[in-house]
Amino acid sequence: MPFYSVNVNEGPILTVLHDGNRPDAQLMRPIHTRATVRYTEAADLADALRGADALFVYDFLSTAVPGAWHAADRLRWLHIAATGVDTVMFDALRESPVTVTNTRGVFDSAIAEYVLAQILAFAKDLPESLRLQQRHTWRHRESERIAGATVLVVGTGPIGRAIARLLRAVGMTVRGLGRRAREEDPDFGTVGTDLLAELPAADYVVAIAPLTESTRGMFDTRAFAAMKPHARFVNVGRGELVVTDDLVDALRTGTIAGAALDVVDPEPLPAGHLLWDLPNVQLTPHNSGDFVGWRRDIVTAFAENFERWIDGRPLENVVDKKLGYVPS
Repeated sequence: MPFYSVNVNEGPILTVLHDGNRPDAQLMRPIHTRATVRYTEAADLADALRGADALFVYDFLSTAVPGAWHAADRLRWLHIAATGVDTVMFDALRESPVTVTNTRGVFDSAIAEYVLAQILAFAKDLPESLRLQQRHTWRHRESERIAGATVLVVGTGPIGRAIARLLRAVGMTVRGLGRRAREEDPDFGTVGTDLLAELPAADYVVAIAPLTESTRGMFDTRAFAAMKPHARFVNVGRGELVVTDDLVDALRTGTIAGAALDVVDPEPLPAGHLLWDLPNVQLTPHNSGDFVGWRRDIVTAFAENFERWIDGRPLENVVDKKLGYVPS
């Protein structure tokens, strides 16, 4: 259906892009009193952007913004309801004066818990235990310890730090990989910058780097060949960080021991794709951060930033459009 407006007044115009499930009306009510709010789905985004001062990309998986950008004739601020901003990073936006903010901080702990759960599932071989249970087979097996194992966290932003803190708390040795090398980091200990140099020491590799031109396809044949044969790979960043065919080859040939994938490329994973049936793959549908109540939290985070914006105060979580993420 075409976009519709709430509380048409003389204040600024806010466009909210949704996928049919609109933000919680009660949480949006204070915003309705201070702005004209246009709710729209992707098909009518261009019409809803004309004359709009701000855009809330509530449907953060939508790729509709670049195609509707020609209609953004007055836009000053874009907020995306996610940590990753790759779906709204394109040349025209980068070159424009529009400020971009994200929802940094909402998903950190939930994703860290997910990573720990996947590492434990590998170490304790929980998928095989479930398969044996389904076959009514009682088979004694030994499991691995995670205490003392080494983890390389690729991406040293807030989510990477939350992952590092939790894994260190259970006795794992953690290193980070980022843009700047440093020693004695409070969360990672040591942060390196050379992926191929860091990979051989890791028992687990966790990908949480933002998707940029420099990180796209960083996990390829060379990267997987540099890992230990018993190493496991956990991707909670973006599917495009990985060359999928190279990952499949590494898993099928035993170059690495397993992969836990919350994100894939392409996404959603097509029926019949090899990743569905590989026994050493643990798949989830891009929900590592989706705890009960997460939608309320992302609207609350936006509403708080909206109050800053309309009052003329500095915004939280401003994205560096050249880097493609919020600098730490």
